Amino acid sequence: MDLDDTPDQAAFRSQVRSWLDEHKSEAPVLSGPDALTDEDEIVAARRVWQGKLAEGGLAGLTWPKEYGGQGLGPIEQVTANQEIARAKVPGILDAIGVGMLGPTIIAHGSDEQKGRYLAPLLHGDEVWCQLFSEPAAGSDLAAVQTRARQQEDGSWRLSGQKVWTTNAQFAAYGLLLARTDADVPKHKGLTMFIVPMDAEGVTIRGLRQISGEAEFNEVFFDDVALAEDAVVGGVGNGWGTALTTLMFERVTIGLGSEGMGYNSTRFASALAADEGARRDPEVRHRLGEIAAELIAIRFTGYRTLTALQKGQVPGPEAGLAKVTLVSGAIKAGDLIADVLGPDALDEDSEWAYMISFLPGLKSAGGTEEILRNTIGERVLGLPPEPRLDKGIPFSELRSKEGAAA
Repeated sequence: MDLDDTPDQAAFRSQVRSWLDEHKSEAPVLSGPDALTDEDEIVAARRVWQGKLAEGGLAGLTWPKEYGGQGLGPIEQVTANQEIARAKVPGILDAIGVGMLGPTIIAHGSDEQKGRYLAPLLHGDEVWCQLFSEPAAGSDLAAVQTRARQQEDGSWRLSGQKVWTTNAQFAAYGLLLARTDADVPKHKGLTMFIVPMDAEGVTIRGLRQISGEAEFNEVFFDDVALAEDAVVGGVGNGWGTALTTLMFERVTIGLGSEGMGYNSTRFASALAADEGARRDPEVRHRLGEIAAELIAIRFTGYRTLTALQKGQVPGPEAGLAKVTLVSGAIKAGDLIADVLGPDALDEDSEWAYMISFLPGLKSAGGTEEILRNTIGERVLGLPPEPRLDKGIPFSELRSKEGAAA
């Protein structure tokens, strides 16, 4: 395997680096003594910066050119991400919209939807959120209970609740999975909708994390009116449309792991600053195990890139990158806390946020338990777990749950 850039890739990297060197002074400052601290100011500045990245061809590189992208491959996207990290400037604000929801609209949306939503999404003018998980439908996404009922004039009325919704507090639109037919098995009665987040009947409440921030939200829908053309991918085709989003989610998380800053070099540098840690064989052993896991993720990402370059669709094995990344980073946080002691959790420490944020990340993008089950069944060929709901209308499942209660 040759991991060096080809001549074309080297030329592209040079082009990206030159653009960033020219424009990085325009990027918002998010760390250090001059960093922005007000959340509204940070969001506004990052929206403007995303627009500049889009104008420079560094946002949505894999999007088709007719929708504002560059029509390039995933290797170029990874190269751009590497150079953005090298320049120590922020990436795009709306990674969920550009990386997952925009591609879903490109794949399943109508021409009108593509023309209306994609350009403002790409340039950061309109941020999007993903309205999938519910209190009773997280790992089992097909069990969503949020209900959309079609009216005589073709419009829809939406009622229900979503939870763990990132960026809902400043999103303009959300891509929402709702149940439109409860009389068929749960995977078949779903439909995807575009929902204006400022619509009457939409209530957004932040969920405060242990880090003190509220990056996630719970969102309530009280008889929200949606136009007939809010449907994405066709009525009753919501599960297939959602699988497209989830596929891009795997790729976004898997290929973006290094860009999250969870890499062995950074952790080793922090530990090497402590003389006692440098000489402690137990610390070196634990760091070695963590480094091996994180390096394995990098090479798993290369395999995914190879598959994408060949036109293949990433399989469920991509979820292993997320499981390994979060597990390795949590172990690294524990090790750093053991070495640095209470100082690791000081508000001025670079590690305090990571240590407090990571436990919640275990549930993002699919819980570790569900991802391991999926990998075991679909990659390793292990026997699947029993499914007592297969082929049963969702309405009957609900009635049986009520009877059991």
